[in-house]
Amino acid sequence: MNDQNAPKLPPRGRQTHKGDYGRALLIGGSVGMSGAIGLAGMAALRSGAGLVNLAIPETCQSTVASFDPCYMTWPLPGDRHGRISAVALDRIEEVTQFATAIGCGPGLGRSDELVALIQWLYCRPEQPMVFDADALYAVSQLSEFPESGGPRILTPHPGEFARLTGAEIESADQRVDRAVAAARKFRVTMVLKGHGTVVTDGAQVYVNQTGNPGMATGGSGDVLTGIITALLCQGMSPFSAAQLGVYLHGLAGDKARETVGMVALTASDLVDYLPAAFAEHE
Repeated sequence: MNDQNAPKLPPRGRQTHKGDYGRALLIGGSVGMSGAIGLAGMAALRSGAGLVNLAIPETCQSTVASFDPCYMTWPLPGDRHGRISAVALDRIEEVTQFATAIGCGPGLGRSDELVALIQWLYCRPEQPMVFDADALYAVSQLSEFPESGGPRILTPHPGEFARLTGAEIESADQRVDRAVAAARKFRVTMVLKGHGTVVTDGAQVYVNQTGNPGMATGGSGDVLTGIITALLCQGMSPFSAAQLGVYLHGLAGDKARETVGMVALTASDLVDYLPAAFAEHE
């Protein structure tokens, strides 16, 4: 399935180098959920970011580093439960300065300290950022929706969307209207996940047609975070990066289904089939 409405990355020039394709920074991970940030990192690598850095609790560093030798890991101070601690803020501020685009949330966990850290990340860095999973939960715990420091992409499933916006998705017919309204209200690019994922910046709307029920598995959203972050690194606008990201994410799932079926499909299969998805959409 090749969607001619989905944007494409430009061909790579012969004289380019890794610095031309951006530095992706992914923030997350915690004890027991190190695989989530690892999946996001591997997806960012497979989606063309020139350099991929994972900022993670120091207690998880050796585990996360073992998943793939092609990304770099930045250890952060952790709390007693193995989550990123509030005292990591200085280190996070340092590493964000070198990032082209940032993704936050996979495997992050939940704590009051993380709510404060996510508020800083939402409000301060000027780079485009993707917020998913527990980063969305942290945003929902703030007393009011914050003003962003730069372009923000939010990738909630319907339950997370309801927590963020107070608007339940009661039927498929409501998905587009509610996503558009939220994107306008909060001045973000909204990716409302699910069957027929909706991507909108409040003006443009894209409803994705790739993907299958086999992708309803843990880690699938973490892969999407890595893909979109990598596309942002390569100069795509937030809407285009989100649009192409959900399309290729679903296409990789469709290709995986052809080999492993829907029941056995896992999030790591999505990473494995991303090269074929990109090749088909060139």
